[in-house]
Amino acid sequence: MDAVRVALLREVLARTRWPAAARQFAGALRSSVVPHGGGLLLVGTEVYEPWHLAAHLVDESTWAGLPELRPILVRHRVEPGVPEHLSVGLGRIEAAGRGETLLVVTPERPGEGFLERVHDARRAGATVLSLDNGDPQVRGLAHEALSVTDGDDVDLDTVQHLVSAAAGENGTPVPRGGRRTFRDRLSRLADQLTAPPPPRW
Repeated sequence: MDAVRVALLREVLARTRWPAAARQFAGALRSSVVPHGGGLLLVGTEVYEPWHLAAHLVDESTWAGLPELRPILVRHRVEPGVPEHLSVGLGRIEAAGRGETLLVVTPERPGEGFLERVHDARRAGATVLSLDNGDPQVRGLAHEALSVTDGDDVDLDTVQHLVSAAAGENGTPVPRGGRRTFRDRLSRLADQLTAPPPPRW
């Protein structure tokens, strides 16, 4: 989703909690990865892989000049012959530790074995964030969580777009005085729309 569509989405959702909630969650993500220089692990469930979020975070990390936001996609099943950046299995979560961030995207409750791995990573010092469906076990493992439940007026995919866009936005240096002017925002939007696309997955 490009910057114009994200802006329209935010306009549609302006009277809801979602734009502010996504910015708060994105701020937690940035404050977790940037001071440590990266180490962002992104993982879904056995039946849901967050491909789009991975691609959007790669784009945002490139445009915002924040390589720390570039995730490693961790997969439940890795088939032979896939490219190196798509061949990271669940063993990577077991190796996670202090200074690393684990972003878990779970539209449904994951299996107990997976939750145990996440718990072990947290105990080893990794920061755990979750975009989830409100499952109490997942939320209980997360240092910061943003939940989308059945009664909400958005779905988890929409929230992922809002979060990834917000994660890159604040990577742009804020002018002295602490606030971006309309001209700053317009200039950044123009840069995004005219920049060559970063390498794709």
